[in-house]
Amino acid sequence: MNAQITQTTSFIGGRHVPSLTTYANVDPATGEHLGDVSRGGADEVDRAVKAAARAQQEWKRSSTEQRSKLLVATAEVIRANRDEMASLESEDTGKPLTQAYADVDVCARYFEFYGHTIESYYGHSIPMSEDMHVYTRREPYGVTGHIVAWNYPLQLIGRAAATSLATGNCAVAKPADETPRSTVRLAELIHSVGFPAGAFNVVTGLGAEAGAALAAHPGIAHLGFVGSTQTGSQIAHAAADRVIPTVLELGGKSANIVFSDADVDAAIPSLVRSIIQNAGQTCSAGSRLIVAQDIHAEVIEKMAAAMEKVTIGYGSDDPMLGPLISTKQQARVEGFLSDIGSAQIVTGGTRPEGLAADLAGGAFIRPTIVDNVSPGSKIAQEEVFGPVVVAMTFGDEAEAISLANGTDYGLVSALWTQNISRAHRVAAEVEAGQIFVNTYGAGGGVELPFGGFKKSGYGREKSIEAFDEYTQTKTVVVKL
Repeated sequence: MNAQITQTTSFIGGRHVPSLTTYANVDPATGEHLGDVSRGGADEVDRAVKAAARAQQEWKRSSTEQRSKLLVATAEVIRANRDEMASLESEDTGKPLTQAYADVDVCARYFEFYGHTIESYYGHSIPMSEDMHVYTRREPYGVTGHIVAWNYPLQLIGRAAATSLATGNCAVAKPADETPRSTVRLAELIHSVGFPAGAFNVVTGLGAEAGAALAAHPGIAHLGFVGSTQTGSQIAHAAADRVIPTVLELGGKSANIVFSDADVDAAIPSLVRSIIQNAGQTCSAGSRLIVAQDIHAEVIEKMAAAMEKVTIGYGSDDPMLGPLISTKQQARVEGFLSDIGSAQIVTGGTRPEGLAADLAGGAFIRPTIVDNVSPGSKIAQEEVFGPVVVAMTFGDEAEAISLANGTDYGLVSALWTQNISRAHRVAAEVEAGQIFVNTYGAGGGVELPFGGFKKSGYGREKSIEAFDEYTQTKTVVVKL
């Protein structure tokens, strides 16, 4: 299928703003050119922040009813443009079309969910004495900045934009270098339903230029970042220098813990999906498989058989597995697989053979199981960000918990057991922001608080809790 060739520019104050210089957007499945992208920098960021600040003076005074109507209208217009949005998302990321459609649907759901719930978000009345009336207000910060990763562009910016706008803020987004198009299209759609010009702005460009300028801009009152722990640390430092709050969603090395009494046949499809979804390029990917010794061989055999049936190809052909985001990421994954010590690759580990000629230049890696991995090894500790799961065994419950907690990360974990007491007991001990029992993930999980423990970040997005992240509490005390 021929990809759409488009010119992508920043979107500031309700209109497109080209930059003097550009860079190439590349299709990760073929290496072909998808069009030029404006290389915005400090000037464009400054214009965007000022446009957002002007819009916010009007927007912060809007009623929750007004905000609700526009947010729900945005959800509707996203759904009306579902095919176009999914196509852009699939081309930019390489992900299978079914997954791209799911991302569009989740993005729309964020606007719908926050459009409905903002009307029920209030401050509190605090009882003190008969001559004192005390209450709290939840007020917006002002202009929020958002720097997001390339793996789920629409989902990541959708949840940030919807929450920020719902709570009376205005926003400036910097999409990932590799995946700018769907975010710019989302900005057009947000503007089209009647938000103030400048309520949501997008600056395209490189992270070291536009992203750094956004993180450092004095007009940004709140920062959100999704990406690597290393870059997240830099963002946190930039925010600390100006004493502004941040929400950081960073790396993960999430574990599927399979106990002896698990229904293995029911678990296998989820175990596979948790690592091949978006080619494993997911912060919450199930990248560690921790299995009871007595069923280890069975689980590995059945999971390998399922992985060998995974179809691979161009996103628009809707296979089970698409390419990695770039040949640079492909080389990084291959680097991990060349340094596994005494562990063994059970299946995968190489670029696929027999691909169609037009896919030969794509950034593909076969789904891979690396078994008998040392828990302290590099591949067991660091985020590979590819369709690679590392497997290890445990003897008892205490060892399973120790292995699950044995990394710097703590984003998601899943427990597979038919013993409900064990499930609750282990869930309480595993250090992760979300724990699933006999399942993995929950679709977009819009209603569920999401965020990490340890170096997986801090703050919570999704759910009603996100409103608390994007507002500040004011206490009012009135003597009667």
